[in-house]
Amino acid sequence: QVQLVESGGGLVQPGGSLRLSCAASGITFSVYDMGWYLQAPGKQRELVAGITSDGNTNYRDSVKGRFTIFRDNGKSTVYLQMDSLKPEDTAVYYCNAQKLILGRYRNVWGQGTLVTVSS
Repeated sequence: QVQLVESGGGLVQPGGSLRLSCAASGITFSVYDMGWYLQAPGKQRELVAGITSDGNTNYRDSVKGRFTIFRDNGKSTVYLQMDSLKPEDTAVYYCNAQKLILGRYRNVWGQGTLVTVSS
């Protein structure tokens, strides 16, 4: 069974830090590109950070210098280290696994974890 399970969300004060984890099962994790997305209330899901199977990373402008995505292929887990958190980072964060297979992208999503940044 293919599954992505996120953890690490919660309530944090502005300026604080959180580390999100996403554990994968049922896929060959090392060959998938991985990403973290956020969805704020009433808004569309948006990419926060991505890391390719080769280890290349990309970030949305608003999190550059504050968030770091990294992966541990031995543990089939991708992480999102979030520092200097701001209230506008509040959202549900989703983990995504993507791979191009026979000309079509296969996408797997986690169930999401809520991050609330508030004093």
